[in-house]
Amino acid sequence: MQEVGKVILGKDECIRQVMTAILAGGHVLIEDIPGVGKTSMALAFAKAMSLKQNRVQFTPDVLPSDITGFSMYIKETEKFMYQPGAVMCNLFLADEINRTSAKTQSALLEVMEEGTVTVDGVTRKVPDPFVVIATENPIGSAGTQMLPESQLDRFMICIEMGYPSPEDEMEILMAQSDIRPLEAVCAVTDGAELKKMQEATARIFVHPTICSYIIELVNATRRHELVTLGLSTRGALAVTKLAKANAYIEGREYVLPEDVVKVFPAAAVHRLKTSSKAGMNHGTASKITQEILASVKQPRPEKG
Repeated sequence: MQEVGKVILGKDECIRQVMTAILAGGHVLIEDIPGVGKTSMALAFAKAMSLKQNRVQFTPDVLPSDITGFSMYIKETEKFMYQPGAVMCNLFLADEINRTSAKTQSALLEVMEEGTVTVDGVTRKVPDPFVVIATENPIGSAGTQMLPESQLDRFMICIEMGYPSPEDEMEILMAQSDIRPLEAVCAVTDGAELKKMQEATARIFVHPTICSYIIELVNATRRHELVTLGLSTRGALAVTKLAKANAYIEGREYVLPEDVVKVFPAAAVHRLKTSSKAGMNHGTASKITQEILASVKQPRPEKG
């Protein structure tokens, strides 16, 4: 996180959220306007972790086969040979994912959920670990279209980076005049070590009381008057895995309610579908998640 911080100044919380999702074995969606560092952050993570990364600019003419790969006939052998697609890597950067066709977007569904791609009836595993970091421009920008709920649900978290502060922006301008920031990032781990960290994260203990708290939060999203589509069971699992990852970063072997509170907004905001009434009342998904966190009582350890 410190290495990525050399490139992305003043966004320590965003960097931590992405690291949390990677430790939890999930995928990341970064929604914001162009030019605030979304792509640079993904590239910095790949370099700091020594991960093989591929990047695809999702323009309208990108085809599903560009993502998953395709079979090519080899005249010399008179056989078809698989040509790997862009997802055959450890970190796949999907730039401006909401600018391409729904057919191409759907090519990512299998690989994000199961870590495999199927081409001409043959299923192949992608390298492990495998992470998708996708960026999207705000809905309404030229040439964009909304991601379907099934696609959004595959992303463990959705975050916004926002503009840097004037002080951080000054530092960015001064630093860029001397050297490309990505060149300052050093590799501090690798794929094998990351896999061990993910396995350690999965072993973090979650008490049934914490699970009950997560279920209460999830059910509160389904009952909220301004929400037409609440969190799915996959969303509840995402919150649990993220809470484990946050505990791991904090150096604990068990999850506290505070871990759940910290990760819940990023796991929930893109999974909530708000009603038209919410728009009239200025009830954004972000505000609704904060209301739910405030309304559901946190469990406390029993005395004695």
